[in-house]
This record gives sequence, C-alpha cells and structure tokens, in this order.
Amino acid sequence: MKKVAVVDYGMGNLRSVTQAVVHAAAGSDVEVVWARTPQEVMDAERVVLPGQGGMRDCMRELVDSDMFDAVMHAAAHKPLMGVCVGMQMLLDHSEELDTPCLGLIPGEVVKFDLVGQIQPDGSRYKVPQMGWNQVWQDTTNGARHPVWGEVPDGSYFYFVHSYYTRPSDARHSAGVTDYGQRFSSAIARDNIFATQFHPEKSAVHGLALYRNFLHWNP
Repeated sequence: MKKVAVVDYGMGNLRSVTQAVVHAAAGSDVEVVWARTPQEVMDAERVVLPGQGGMRDCMRELVDSDMFDAVMHAAAHKPLMGVCVGMQMLLDHSEELDTPCLGLIPGEVVKFDLVGQIQPDGSRYKVPQMGWNQVWQDTTNGARHPVWGEVPDGSYFYFVHSYYTRPSDARHSAGVTDYGQRFSSAIARDNIFATQFHPEKSAVHGLALYRNFLHWNP
C-alpha cells in the first residue's frame, strides 16, 4: 500500500482533513496515516500539511513537535499538499506578528485591507472572509495544474481566512479568487500544491482535489 501522511503537529483540523483524505482514497491502493511522529511522515510517499490558527503558533508548534525536519524533507522529495495556514506557511514571511515561514515558495502572506469596500450586494466586505467563493484556475504557466483534474474552472470552495498569499513569481499561482481584490487562492511549485480554501469542507470538488493529489506524479 502507498501511504499518505496527514501531519499532526497540533495546529490543524486533523479529524476533518483525515476523514476527507480517507474518503478520497477509498477503493485505491493508498493508506492514509494520521501522522503523529516524524517517522510516520518520513515513511509516507506523499504528505498533507494542514494548518489552522495563528501563523506564529503554527510555526512554533511545527518546530516543537519535531515535525519541522520531516516536513522540509517531504517538501524536497515527495508530493506535498498544504491547506489553509498550511499553504501560507510555505512562503517566506507572514505579516501576522512578523513571522518567518518555511521559505519553500518565494513570497509573503499579507492581511486583507478592505475597509470601506462594498460588495456587489451592497454589504461591506468582512474580514475574515468566511464562506463559499469561486476559484479560477490560473494558467500563467500556459496550462492548468494537473491537481485540478476535471474540477470545473470557477468552482466554489469554502474559505475562512484573514490573510492571503502573495507569491513573488506569478508562475507559482495555480488559482485565483476575488474578494475585494484578486488574490492567489492556490499555489504550486514543482512537487508542492497548496490551497487557501478548505477542500475537506468543499463537498465534491474538494474531495476531487484530494483524490487528484493522491494520484499526482509531479
């Protein structure tokens, strides 16, 4: 059996993510491991890195849990999927409490500044963004990323976030969303794919993304 590890470093919605990945893996030769030790991450053939809460707390817990080296090894050698703060952690730096991140994809994490902006329905934009929004698959590289698979362009996914990623190189943007401005809601580089939205809360299209990741060969 091939193994995919969902990294438990104390800062993710692990039960929901793991259950969604298990559902996506049903009927395949993929075993899903709720990874509580670095060795379980090292032994897996691919890795899911969730994240929830404050950036500084997430970065601290990744180190304190002894998962840091295993995650960095995975990012260099095997398919890795970041989710929500697990996506933001991949960049160089976050404005949130001036926090250094993993530096795996050049760029920064910045806070929405939507004061005074009005949505099409006449209401004010709220921060955090919380709810369903569309994702448009970014084809800056000339082709849609293979993890999208057959997910229709413009599909809706579920978001909860106050900060968003701003990659330095537009080629690392794999999906964009409009919320008072256009921002990268999915990023990718080499063997890494990550989403700001929560696939585990995004019904059939979210499960499709997890399923596509499980069989993606970058």
